Amino acid sequence: MDDSKRLVFDISDHGAVSDGKTINTCAIQRAIDACHAAGGGRVLCGPGKFLTGTLDLKSRVDLHLSPGCQLIGSTNLSDYADFTAPGFRHDLAPENSTKCLLRALEAEHFSITGPGEVNGSGPAFYDTKTAMWERFYQKPDSPRPRMLMAYKCRDFRIEDASFNDSPCWTFWLMQCQRVGIHRIKMISDQKMINNDGIDLDMCRDVVVSDSIFKTGDDCLILRSILQVSDDEMPCENITVSNCVLDSYCQGIRVGCPGDGIIRNCAFSNLVITGLGNGIIFNNPRRYLPVGSKGSADVRNIIFSNVVIDCKGSPIKMDVDPGVALKYLGGISFSNFRVKSGGPIIIQGCPETIIRDVSLNNVEMETSGEDAIVCRHCKGVKLSGVERSNA
Repeated sequence: MDDSKRLVFDISDHGAVSDGKTINTCAIQRAIDACHAAGGGRVLCGPGKFLTGTLDLKSRVDLHLSPGCQLIGSTNLSDYADFTAPGFRHDLAPENSTKCLLRALEAEHFSITGPGEVNGSGPAFYDTKTAMWERFYQKPDSPRPRMLMAYKCRDFRIEDASFNDSPCWTFWLMQCQRVGIHRIKMISDQKMINNDGIDLDMCRDVVVSDSIFKTGDDCLILRSILQVSDDEMPCENITVSNCVLDSYCQGIRVGCPGDGIIRNCAFSNLVITGLGNGIIFNNPRRYLPVGSKGSADVRNIIFSNVVIDCKGSPIKMDVDPGVALKYLGGISFSNFRVKSGGPIIIQGCPETIIRDVSLNNVEMETSGEDAIVCRHCKGVKLSGVERSNA
């Protein structure tokens, strides 16, 4: 729609105050609700600091963050609502939290656009004076809110804005379809653990491009978390391109052993740096739900034109002994330039043989003892792979 023809609902006209102290949840929600009731349009957040708790996003509403705008998450946990939805098992949510700053339930044709900022006030939810694992702030017992949770939403886009310092996962998109995420920034204090960038959980037809991520935990994650949903659908048809990823943990994570189907995805033109690993398919027993020996089916995923500079493993595909995945294979890595502290690892187990992995045109310099480790795998193909151990 032509912006000049959109209905515009200024949050200031609905009582929002940009002093960084007043809680504006009700005022901003009034603007969103009025825009939705009018059939759609733009909710305009002007310059200034707007403190808020949980906001519900609605169909056909563009939440627009003007230059100089900051939507700042309250540091008071009571200002956040829990996410509940039919079929969503909120009691099994990771990190024992369904609290979030922005919620969207079965919404369509909505958007968040920039170039302003949403700031989650993340460090306020940690014990910043106590170290965990000599790297991260200590997590408290109380739940930490995510920045955005969207469930069964369709045809929406997130563009140009910044989403900084989320206390927990920044975006958790569940069973969403036809999503475009472009030109965003996620910059967080990297001493916060579990503040993932984008978790795509059972999502389909998603494009992420031209974005910058700096997180304590994984930047981009593909999941199909069976235990939190009554429904099951694949995470599939995902493309990620032209992004810069900097993580204390992993740049990209694909799957966990208790997940469902993840397939038909492509990653290209990426730069990945950080203290941890580059790209991982990690399946430890400790991640299995009670009573499960493994359920993930991960296949047909392509990575191309990637630069990695990390302290850990640049590529890590591993399955703990005793974990029996339905399938892990059909993965290709081409045109990689790597500098790492650890080897490329392709390591299945007797119960899960990793199949059909290809490394093409890979230049690798590692300071570790090994460059490439392969165990319990079949059909691993190396072409144009150059290795050196510094």
